[in-house]
Amino acid sequence: MFASQLCVDENPAGFLESKSTSCIRIFTNLTRSCTTDPALNAASYYRDFSVLKVPVNLTVFQPLQVKIIPVSMPAPPRMIGSTCYNVVSEVVYKVEFNGIHGIQNVSVQFNLANIYGEPRSILQQRFSLNFWNRSPFINKQRSGNPGYITGAPLVALYNDTQQYVTVLQNQDNGQCSEKRYRIRFRESMRSGCQFNASVKLEETNCVHLQNSMYQAFQGPHYPGRLAITGNADASNPGEWNNIFTQRCTMQGIQPSVHCMIPISLEIQVIWAQVGLLSNPQAQVLGARYHYICKLQSLGTYINMLPLMTTVAFTDVTKWPEPPRSQPRVYWKLPFDFFFPFKMAFSGVGRNSGNQAGTLLVTLTLCGSLILNT
Repeated sequence: MFASQLCVDENPAGFLESKSTSCIRIFTNLTRSCTTDPALNAASYYRDFSVLKVPVNLTVFQPLQVKIIPVSMPAPPRMIGSTCYNVVSEVVYKVEFNGIHGIQNVSVQFNLANIYGEPRSILQQRFSLNFWNRSPFINKQRSGNPGYITGAPLVALYNDTQQYVTVLQNQDNGQCSEKRYRIRFRESMRSGCQFNASVKLEETNCVHLQNSMYQAFQGPHYPGRLAITGNADASNPGEWNNIFTQRCTMQGIQPSVHCMIPISLEIQVIWAQVGLLSNPQAQVLGARYHYICKLQSLGTYINMLPLMTTVAFTDVTKWPEPPRSQPRVYWKLPFDFFFPFKMAFSGVGRNSGNQAGTLLVTLTLCGSLILNT
């Protein structure tokens, strides 16, 4: 609406359509309208009605209703002299939704004003409706469905929230930046930066420096578990794999003399193709975080420490044996194939003419077989 238009109370709001409108109201008798007109009373914008979580055509049950909660309890209008106090000048609705689960919460906030009633009064009102989702992962794209897509970000679980796995990123001057590179599936990489320690290494601050270095490598969201597939569900533990972490150990080192500081991180991601040969799906089987440490003597002043992170993807797919070639034809000779030869060369009860004829027939038959083969 434009500011010059009169207010219309029956103006339906659309789901997931955030918008703002403004209009004016004209009062000819403010003394009477101040306490009787519901458009001026903040309570009429949330009291005695509720919002449905999802649209239904059947009887509405109580669990499907969401009450509108005011951010602060506004005072009712009151008339003192020729001025009406606590009149609604702005209404702001905030609606929280959660995908297929529908609307979760609705809140309303008011701005109040005072209007004067001689000879007639004009009030401009503004109405806003905003939709939002609490989940920080709602706008993130999936990395596959279900298998990972090459080049898609690697997904991890941090405090039951899906996040992308990141590594160190350097600024223009080479120092470590708050921004971080995303690890992308099947893309091995190496990154490094200069960590500004600016500390004199003592036994009292050794542990603090170690924790600061680990925090620099891990980032603000340490990945507790990795998603097996690109569309893993955070609420299903079976769709996530553990990360094996190997940190520096102080075993056999005198803490009063040396301090073990991590300077490099090697990330190895094990993956494989799983499923049908016609449509294999890439899945992450596990990962390992291996820290490489440096022994530093106490009492030395540390200014800049070079840090390095390497990421490697290892394919452990076991492909089945390829199918064998087509079977060859097995030629089977008839029973007693050599009978003519035996009769031809036996010489028993046979004359020379018959033997020659038999031998000729035998040789002809052999020649025919050779030509056919």
